[in-house]
Amino acid sequence: MSKTGNTTPTTAEVDHGHADEPHAGGLSSRLNWLRAGVLGANDGIVSTAGLVIGVAAATTAKGPILTAGVAGLIAGAVSMALGEYVSVSTQRDTERALLEKERRELAESPEAELAELTAMYEAKGLSPSTAQLVARELTAHDAFAAHVDVELNIDPDELTNPWQAAFASAVSFSIGALLPLLAILLPPPGARIPVTFAAVLVALALTGTISARLGGSARFRAVMRILVGGALAMIVTFGIGQLVGHVGGI
Repeated sequence: MSKTGNTTPTTAEVDHGHADEPHAGGLSSRLNWLRAGVLGANDGIVSTAGLVIGVAAATTAKGPILTAGVAGLIAGAVSMALGEYVSVSTQRDTERALLEKERRELAESPEAELAELTAMYEAKGLSPSTAQLVARELTAHDAFAAHVDVELNIDPDELTNPWQAAFASAVSFSIGALLPLLAILLPPPGARIPVTFAAVLVALALTGTISARLGGSARFRAVMRILVGGALAMIVTFGIGQLVGHVGGI
């Protein structure tokens, strides 16, 4: 409450939360990127581990295992990068279209847009008079920024770059894929599969823990889900590899 006894909040007081939003939004964006990186690494670990264990179950020759592992790493990284590029490009195009539509509406119907902004602030809990005051002051300052923030929840200066997303996905997948590839190639033939199985489970427990902490979920359940899924994938591919190796006489 001000010293004059006026209890009506000012625009600055009402929009105090918005002043903090860019920082909060930036932190949220970084956490999302980190979470995506962890999930990408997890995909690389599981898919490559399943591939090399399946081949190792069929043959002890290092050449086929290395070839399959490298091919799986490259194919997976390219696939992840392309998928992320297409997905983020689509999202970016949609956001740009929405921003352009908002610019056009502000130019063609400024009063209607002001009324819309006022109604949005009323829906947030402000009284009609305060909502109108806030909407008018924000519109006078920067009508476009006010509308895209409240109506679209988009920051025009922080649209996701599809190339960055593609690169990050490819790198995270490749880093994850390197672990099972090295684990299957470095030990002697008799220890390859057990060592890889153990190394992959440890890595999955780590990525599951990080994902749970970033998402604020229960760690035990998150880790168990990912461990069971990874172990099942390796067991299935091991069985298929042995079957194919036996039938094919490898």
